[in-house]
Amino acid sequence: MKCLILASGFGTRLYPLTLNKAKSLLIYRNVSVLTHIIRKIPDELDIYVTTNKKFEKDFISWQKNEPRNLELIVEYVWNEEQSLGAIGSLYHAIKAKSIGEDVLVLAGDNYFEFSVSEFLKSCNGHNVLVAVHDIGSRDEAVDFGVVSLEGSKIIDFEEKPSRPKSSLIATGCYILPIRVLPLLEKYCVYDRRDNLGDFIRFLVEEDEVYAYPFEDIWLDIGSVYASSNAV
Repeated sequence: MKCLILASGFGTRLYPLTLNKAKSLLIYRNVSVLTHIIRKIPDELDIYVTTNKKFEKDFISWQKNEPRNLELIVEYVWNEEQSLGAIGSLYHAIKAKSIGEDVLVLAGDNYFEFSVSEFLKSCNGHNVLVAVHDIGSRDEAVDFGVVSLEGSKIIDFEEKPSRPKSSLIATGCYILPIRVLPLLEKYCVYDRRDNLGDFIRFLVEEDEVYAYPFEDIWLDIGSVYASSNAV
C-alpha cells in the first residue's frame, strides 16, 4: 500500500491567510497540519505528497525539516484556475508514480486523532473504506459530504447538501483498493476532476463502499482558521 496526501490546493476559502501559504502548511498546535498527518502514518507505508508550482519551494523547505522519508509530486499549475481538482490530483499522482497497489488517500487539510493503523486494519482489502465522523450539527454538515449508513455500508452520499439528512460526514480519509483504481480512470475520462466527495458518491453508485466511524477529534482546518480557534 502507498499513502497519498493531497495538498495541491490553493486554499482560496481562507484568503488572504493562504494567499502566500499553503493551507496544509498552516501551523496548528506548534507544527504544520501536514506534519500532524505524517506523524500518524505507519512507517511501512511509502508517502507521496502533492503540491503545486506556487508553493513548491515552501514544500521543499518543509520536507528538509521532516524526518520521515517522503516524495513530493509537483503539479505544473500556478493558480486556482489551472488547478487539477482533488480527483484530478489523485489521478495524476497515481499515473505519475505508476501506483499499482492499494492507496491510502488523505486530504492535506485534515486534523485527526484516530489511529491510521486501526483504520488500515478495518479495510477488507476489497472495498473502499471511508473514515466518517459525526460532527454533531446538521447546520455545519452543509459544508461537507454527508453519508447515510446501513450497518457499516454507505448507502447514500450527498456532497454539501442544503438539507443534510444527518451530521455524519466523510472526513477526507479513504482507502482505495487496487481493484477500484480503474473506476477512478472511468470517472476522470469525461474530465470530471472535482472534489473527492463526488467521486465517493460515484463509487457508492457503482460499487459497495464501507464506513469507518470514529469518535476521536477531527477538524477541518479551513473551519478552524476561519473561526480563529487555531493556536
